[in-house]
Amino acid sequence: MITLTFSGTGVGSVAAIGAHCDDILIGAGATLMQLERSNPGLVIHALVLTGAGTEREIEEKSAFAAFFPQADVRLTVVGLPDGRLPEHWGAVKGHLAEFRRGCEPDLVLGPQRADYHQDHRLLAKLIPTEFRAHLVLGYEILKWESDLPNPTVYVPVSADVAAQKTRLLAESYPSQAGRDWFDDESFLGLMRMRGVQSRARYAEGFVAEKVVLSPVAG
Repeated sequence: MITLTFSGTGVGSVAAIGAHCDDILIGAGATLMQLERSNPGLVIHALVLTGAGTEREIEEKSAFAAFFPQADVRLTVVGLPDGRLPEHWGAVKGHLAEFRRGCEPDLVLGPQRADYHQDHRLLAKLIPTEFRAHLVLGYEILKWESDLPNPTVYVPVSADVAAQKTRLLAESYPSQAGRDWFDDESFLGLMRMRGVQSRARYAEGFVAEKVVLSPVAG
């Protein structure tokens, strides 16, 4: 494995996109927390396509406030029907286009294309059509389906950030507590496994859409 180091400093804004409330923070919460720590004044533009007007929106707003107390969080939650985003392709595309016009991020985070959930998969396919010249990383979401990817990008996270992510997920999303995969062991276990794969204690794994390396002459 070839390792390329990216410090994460100098990132002024991030665009984070999820199909459902909690997707972003499950898939990339620790990465975003570390980016906030390394980049004072970080702007987090976030778009969630379902959950508006429900308890899920309340949970999501509280979660972002708890995860990122020092960042400038600009969160939009839309009310498209959960589980049926492919039926609303035009509306999803329209919300993404409007979101794109409102930000010029240094990094884009969203679902990965091989996710078995139809809402995640559609979003993963549409994000690069709007963010065409950006670094787009697809996060992973552990669930019953055996669809975890083979990550191509790893972000090592400190033990305290991993523990804080796990604690805040449990505190922020009480509506999900009954799901058999939504627990501390699942979240820490996946981060530990990705840490082993990247020679760290803990890490989050991502799938890169496309990466262009431009060597600079010294």
